[in-house]
Amino acid sequence: MNRPSSFATKRRSELFDELLALFLAEGFAHLTLDEIAGRLRCSKSTLYTLAGSKEQLVRAVTVHYFRGATDSIEAQITGVRGARDRIVAYLSGVGAVLTPASDQFMADLDAFAPAREVYEQNTRIAARRVQALITEGVTAGEFRDVHAAFAADLVATMMVRIQQGGVRQTTGLDDARAYRELASILTAGISA
Repeated sequence: MNRPSSFATKRRSELFDELLALFLAEGFAHLTLDEIAGRLRCSKSTLYTLAGSKEQLVRAVTVHYFRGATDSIEAQITGVRGARDRIVAYLSGVGAVLTPASDQFMADLDAFAPAREVYEQNTRIAARRVQALITEGVTAGEFRDVHAAFAADLVATMMVRIQQGGVRQTTGLDDARAYRELASILTAGISA
């Protein structure tokens, strides 16, 4: 079997990181493949090794973003003890990984169905993770006996409102602060 060299794999990862930085800063809807290739100082054929079209490239970069975000957040909560602190760290971590995302990126993400679906899938995964953390806290007696699935659904609903800009529009809170506030309200509301 012909495996990619470590250089090719490293270069591929670097390109995804560069694409992600570009998209987070400026969004992606307005960019053509020619413009993207020019900005990354690579050829369009190099981009085609990552994905077969701009749409597929945007989706692949979105997957790359959320995969890295998930890894980063999970690493942040690894050494944290106590369900309350773990939830605060988790939701604050979500806010932190979204901090570099420009308003244009978030608008483009919401407007482009394949990327939005990746975000929504990750929101569901995050809600299940928060549900598991709540359940752990209830079992440990740190939280009162609450309906963990309902609390997780509440979190998921707010995560979508944050992503779509509704929270910023009605409260003025940026995404990172909104996630910290969500963590604070949630954990205070379910504490034993």
